[in-house]
Amino acid sequence: MQSSNHTISYGRHIRALSVLGIPIIVGQLGSIIQGLADTIMVGRFNAESLASAGFVNNIMILVLVFALGYSYAITPVIGPMHARGEFHEAGKALHAGVYANGTLGLLLFLLMGILYFFLGHMGQPEELLPIIRPYYIVVLISIPFQSVFNAFKQFFDGIGNTRTPMWIMISANLLNILGNWLLIYGIGPFPRLGLLGAGLSTTLSRIFMLAMIYGIFLYGNTYKKYHSGFRSSEGISVLRQRLHRLGTPIGLQMGMETASFSLTAVMQGWIGAAPLAAHQIMTNVGSTCFMIYYGIGAAVAIRVSHFHGVGDTANVRRSALTGYLMILLTGLTLSGLIGTHITDICNLFTDDAEIRRITVSLIIPFVLYQFGDGLQTNFGNALRGIADVKPLMRYAFLCYIAVSLPLSYLLGFTLHGESAGIWMAFPVALTLAGALFCLRFFKQTRQPPGCPHSALSSDRPTKQAH
Repeated sequence: MQSSNHTISYGRHIRALSVLGIPIIVGQLGSIIQGLADTIMVGRFNAESLASAGFVNNIMILVLVFALGYSYAITPVIGPMHARGEFHEAGKALHAGVYANGTLGLLLFLLMGILYFFLGHMGQPEELLPIIRPYYIVVLISIPFQSVFNAFKQFFDGIGNTRTPMWIMISANLLNILGNWLLIYGIGPFPRLGLLGAGLSTTLSRIFMLAMIYGIFLYGNTYKKYHSGFRSSEGISVLRQRLHRLGTPIGLQMGMETASFSLTAVMQGWIGAAPLAAHQIMTNVGSTCFMIYYGIGAAVAIRVSHFHGVGDTANVRRSALTGYLMILLTGLTLSGLIGTHITDICNLFTDDAEIRRITVSLIIPFVLYQFGDGLQTNFGNALRGIADVKPLMRYAFLCYIAVSLPLSYLLGFTLHGESAGIWMAFPVALTLAGALFCLRFFKQTRQPPGCPHSALSSDRPTKQAH
């Protein structure tokens, strides 16, 4: 980014966001494809495994999304350093990020390990527990590896290299699909493990991702300028504290958003195995849309952090607005396609008529919440780019916990809306969150009269963002 003495056109912002965002989208869709592959292959194995996968994945996603959100603190720290040419400092920030995220991964591993002993007391169908327990343990092992990978990925994203993580994630997903085929169905000399095989394959693919991204950072010539900082321990504790202050609110915001989906999976299990399986199918479909929005939103965070690093307020705001317009157009397109082909989508996952019927009933709340999901994704990332993340935690608690969960229970059980009623809370909660994030962002980036680029001035003038 060259020095900006004028507001960059929307066309240039669209091109820049596309260059950064498309690799992120492809990589994140690869992660979703991993989940879809697990769900489709397990669903074809039997309906009990599909329901069990839905329960475990909706529990695990809470900690995995929290860990991912926690790692997002790295981008607004490294992005401005990279924009100013402070490569040694960026390497130190990565060192701090790996330490902080690795520690978090181990803590989450221990907490979820304790939860294992309470799986039988969560109101799920008794016949699913022998399938749920071994799958839970295997996926649990992958959490620390995923957490450290997240730190490296956010570093690569923060310096504007979004393609390398994309290729790593695609490779890992291909490995996972192959592992699923061999271990779920017992191809050749491999044992027929069903859902447990899918868990083993997922864990191995996450270990592979970490090994690949660390090897590229260690041996790639492009990254040697960061190595001295990465090996340094000077000032690391201060950077760790800064990342913790930024990462915790982001992680909690994303974790509470995910909780509004994952805890409703528990509610679906109260109704029965078929609603739980249908919830799993539509959650996978919804996650696909979200990851596309997230790819654009992550590109917004990167661009905003670079402009923020050099105090260019006008382009901070225009980057965010351009990102939302791109997300809105994408959301309208995806909603139309999914709504039109929902029956065909159901057929990919299962032949069970009851599961298909319930899945189709969820399409109306699904379409309605896309507007709010795009809004909160974009402006949540924009706030991350300017490192204004503490309010996200308060807004998330209000929208995703205080509003969404009670409303799901009210509409689903008290008013007898069942599965579709539970889902109708999502459009309300996500739109409210998006509106609050948007208002906060534009309040924080308000420009003083006659001073178009100074409202977000960086702490010291150095090289211009690029």
